[in-house]
Amino acid sequence: MTKLKGLLLTEGMHGMISQVEGLAKELDLDFIHEKIELNKFWSMIPPLFTPVQNFVFKNNINNNFNIIISCGRKSVIPSIYLKKKFKNKIMNIHIQDPKVSLKNFDLIVAPEHDGLTGENVINTKGAIHYLRHDELNENANYLKSKINKDKVVSLIVGGPNKYYDYNESALEQIFIRVKNVFINNGFQLIFIPSMRTPKNVIEKAKNFFDHSQIIINKIDKKAYLSSLKLANQIVVTCDSTSMISEAAMTGKPIYIAQMPNIKKNHRFKKFFELFKNLNITKNLEDKLDQWTYEKLNETNRISGYIKNKLKNYDFS
Repeated sequence: MTKLKGLLLTEGMHGMISQVEGLAKELDLDFIHEKIELNKFWSMIPPLFTPVQNFVFKNNINNNFNIIISCGRKSVIPSIYLKKKFKNKIMNIHIQDPKVSLKNFDLIVAPEHDGLTGENVINTKGAIHYLRHDELNENANYLKSKINKDKVVSLIVGGPNKYYDYNESALEQIFIRVKNVFINNGFQLIFIPSMRTPKNVIEKAKNFFDHSQIIINKIDKKAYLSSLKLANQIVVTCDSTSMISEAAMTGKPIYIAQMPNIKKNHRFKKFFELFKNLNITKNLEDKLDQWTYEKLNETNRISGYIKNKLKNYDFS
């Protein structure tokens, strides 16, 4: 049977790519990824006030596709434009709240903590993502030769956004707690940066932790996957619900390294509360703990729902 073709639209950020590719893989699509670029003026205008016209975006999309999966503000108008152009010959799915009428999409996939509801809305616990257990297993040995302790903690670090500024004091507190709670209790550290992690944060980690700790100093997906597999416990900074959701596929204890917020963060608080109630996470404080929970695989769950929808969809 010929695979359906997918067109993935994002702004190119890790969290967005992880979500659209994760869903595309679970739907078994033959997909391509288009990084959306808006023309300068329209990049400053919210989608709600942007005309649904192709002059809004720079991309010239000529590929054949059956399903669009979009994520992020910049991808909203291109997805709606293509849906209006091809009508029922394609299905368009948007991940997260598009901030426009939900009727512009066949399906919306939105995390529960967004509070979005509607006939075409599928709610998820946390963010969906592209990680698979076989990928973790395949990359386990990537960092294994560097491990010289029986216990491993992975510290997965995001970067500044409009809610968290990664000030010096907040970072210092996180590093001190990781040292006191884990390293002083016989753990070896794997420090994993993300695309948003500033170089000065990586340098600070190099200077703060001793040379027996593993500090990854660049974007390295294999190191990220290996660290998730090798870790006994995981610490993730509070700015990334995507990376916390990805870590939740492991079933391992996840500590959230909280920082003072610089802007009201209601969505984050709802997410933290949900994952706490599911017994997935605890805040990084001053004590070592151990707990278990059911591994989270929301991508698989919602893809099953979408596959049933596709059975009744005619792309001809």
